[in-house]
Amino acid sequence: MELLQNNDIKELIEIAIREDVGSGDHSSLACIPADKKGLAYCVAKEAGVIAGIELAQYIFKRIDSDLTYTPHKKDGDEIQVGDRIFDIEGSDISILTAERLVLNFMQRLSGIATQSRKISNLLKDYHTTILDTRKTTPGMRLLEKWAVKLGGCDNHRIGLYDMIMIKDNHIDFAGGIGQAIEKTQQYLRFKGLNLPIEIETRNLDEVQQAIDCGGITRIMLDNFSPSLLAQAVKLIDKKFETEASGGITVDTIQEYAATGVDFISVGALTHSSKSLDLSLRAEK
Repeated sequence: MELLQNNDIKELIEIAIREDVGSGDHSSLACIPADKKGLAYCVAKEAGVIAGIELAQYIFKRIDSDLTYTPHKKDGDEIQVGDRIFDIEGSDISILTAERLVLNFMQRLSGIATQSRKISNLLKDYHTTILDTRKTTPGMRLLEKWAVKLGGCDNHRIGLYDMIMIKDNHIDFAGGIGQAIEKTQQYLRFKGLNLPIEIETRNLDEVQQAIDCGGITRIMLDNFSPSLLAQAVKLIDKKFETEASGGITVDTIQEYAATGVDFISVGALTHSSKSLDLSLRAEK
């Protein structure tokens, strides 16, 4: 897992350990002999897509380098109820200390990967790519966006720094679409930056204004109905990338994709995915 080389991810794990372990796992320390060793395993209580196999290994080893970790699945594998995900062997105290931290990460990321796989499968016969958004858990963005890709969808911008997105409030404060685009281009030239520019539109008139102005990469079509979206995609005619956003659900996403839009952004991939039910059990 390449993300484990990222210092931000390492720091996130350190923060999580400090938050959960603090001065020590006193429940385990109080009732389990210090030298007692055993074997535990992670089992799936729900079907889905597993994410966090390598992350779990990193956390267990961070808690106790003498623990032996044996994975039975790979990140991105589809799992069924009862599947054995990994074994962890060594100090009982160490295993229990790491248990909740490992499961919290894995259940959250597996839920996102599962939801992403479900939606990506719905659109496997369409041109459209599904994107996530910045609606992520603070501190967890890189991991959550990794889980989205694991599930078969793709990432929108990572943050405010890697893409220009001119939204409705930017447009209104700037005085209109033309002014917002012109000021953005001036800013990028002044800063010596080469960033893609996306502009949000709310109706066909704004779409036409964006086309006429040019100098952009993508036009976002916000809260368009499928029929209106089809008109907008036809109007843009591949001059710019197109992205649909707002109010699109699992039940309606195929209808939107059928318009030929290039991208559909779905905030629910990260902000509303249900955690996948996993459990760690002692081998008796």
